[in-house]
Amino acid sequence: MKVFDDRICELGEGPIWHPERRQFFWFDILAGRLLTREDDKPREWSLGRMASAAGWVDRDRLLLGTETGLALFDLRDGSLAEIAPIDADDPTMRSNDGRADRQGGFWFGMMGKGGVTGRGAIHRFYRGETRPLITGISIPNAICFSADGRLAHYADTPTGKVWRLVLDADGWPEGEPMPYLDLSNQGLNPDGAVIDAEGAFCVACWGAGRVIRFAPDGRRLDDQPIGALQGSCPAFGGEDLRDMLVTSAYEGMDQPAADDGKTWIIRSRIPGLPEPQVKL
Repeated sequence: MKVFDDRICELGEGPIWHPERRQFFWFDILAGRLLTREDDKPREWSLGRMASAAGWVDRDRLLLGTETGLALFDLRDGSLAEIAPIDADDPTMRSNDGRADRQGGFWFGMMGKGGVTGRGAIHRFYRGETRPLITGISIPNAICFSADGRLAHYADTPTGKVWRLVLDADGWPEGEPMPYLDLSNQGLNPDGAVIDAEGAFCVACWGAGRVIRFAPDGRRLDDQPIGALQGSCPAFGGEDLRDMLVTSAYEGMDQPAADDGKTWIIRSRIPGLPEPQVKL
């Protein structure tokens, strides 16, 4: 474990490995920043709005989940083009967690600013169509997918619960959500998550200072501490997909430590899965 980037994020989130550019991207949600490192030098863009999650479309474009819905971001000139407005007229809402699925769709959460109970939802964009999938939650998180693309995971952070959804061949849900983990009795709040090459659910637990791996049957496998208390989301990348990037935050902390809000990298024993390309 070591610091990957020492820029302090109030609410670091949404890391993604871009396989064509061979670099990580991530967000500082509340500051409206998209961050990366190029040639080992820090680079960032001011987006003019809160954004929290991304999927890669091609070498130069990312699909972003923002406070007004989905937008296409061009890394060459920093331009944003609206794709699918969601809650665009409601300034009390913002995006949160999100990730591309194996079929090329993009799942993204919307929530009330401040985590208003029951105002959150999870939407899916797929080949130009956007549908709400989950409603009535508060802070949507932990969106990630099995290697075969037939199982989705998501959490409602304040409840400590994680659910699964069976998906059809096109990535749309079949049937009702199924309980997977209830971490409330352990005092854990599941935030961002990703599935590794062994099928384990790797979740950053807000306030616990660690990423925890759970087996598909729910058994707790192992923990990986990070150097910040409020780790928010992991992502695998690097040449062999064994570099786990973990964002963190100092949001809501009365006395943050010097390392809170930095972005961390862990050399993982188990590799991750390739990041799917979003199909517009």
